[in-house]
Amino acid sequence: MTKSTFAKTKAQIKSYQYYIFWGACTVAVMAGQIFVGAGYQSMSNSVNDLTEIIEIKIELEELRRGRGTGPYIPMSDS
Repeated sequence: MTKSTFAKTKAQIKSYQYYIFWGACTVAVMAGQIFVGAGYQSMSNSVNDLTEIIEIKIELEELRRGRGTGPYIPMSDS
């Protein structure tokens, strides 16, 4: 094995390790982004559900107080 062949082989090994390292870093960053995105979507769904529950409770209170103007509530004659 000549010196130039040895140097080429050494450079190829370094290049291979370089691509493995940056490939692993890329996969790790992408996995983190997917994890954070899934958590954000879950949180968003929870907030939407909570908002709907509060909205329903407010509407029920308005119906109980007689201020509801829905299609099935008779309007008062006053």
